[in-house]
Amino acid sequence: MADPDVIVHKPHEDVAAVLTGTLVFALGVTLMSAAQLVTGGTAGLSLLLQYATGAGFGPIFFLVNLPFYALSLMRLGRKMTVRTVIAVALVSLLVEGTRSWIVVERIEPVYAAVIGGALMGIGLLILFRHRTSLGGINILAIYAQERHGLRAGYVQLALDGLIVGASLFVVPAEKVAVSLLASLAVNLVLATNHRPGRYLGVS
Repeated sequence: MADPDVIVHKPHEDVAAVLTGTLVFALGVTLMSAAQLVTGGTAGLSLLLQYATGAGFGPIFFLVNLPFYALSLMRLGRKMTVRTVIAVALVSLLVEGTRSWIVVERIEPVYAAVIGGALMGIGLLILFRHRTSLGGINILAIYAQERHGLRAGYVQLALDGLIVGASLFVVPAEKVAVSLLASLAVNLVLATNHRPGRYLGVS
């Protein structure tokens, strides 16, 4: 008998969620990039590579995620992997598009870290609740939560610290210090809103 507490998402709800989640996440990345900040996850790694090489965030983000799709297939299944590939592609396109749709002439780094990180966290939360991720560390975080009961936000926070630490070789120390606020904002959104058993939506 079906669990009455489980919400079954309809296909059109999943489509709307993926579009909304990727749009919100892309806006957060755009604000972070405008302030030359970094964060954790493959998004943070992609921002770091963008600053170091001058290449666009979109192509880097798409390529960085390629190795993680094998893990997604093994651990999370074909359906979620397909959604993840689609979501990563959308973010790659939307970040490049957002930069032409919104021109940020000046933004206070602390504000960019807090609001940019919060937007990225909200975008991830929407995607997580519809069995979708943005690859990389997000896949590891979801796997740890679903298989071992660990909160996705806390797992990602630990791994994000390593990426932010590596940014000291590329980004000025004061920017890295402010960037810690962004990682905190992303993961607080996830840790307080994506607890095991609290939301039982499935697709």
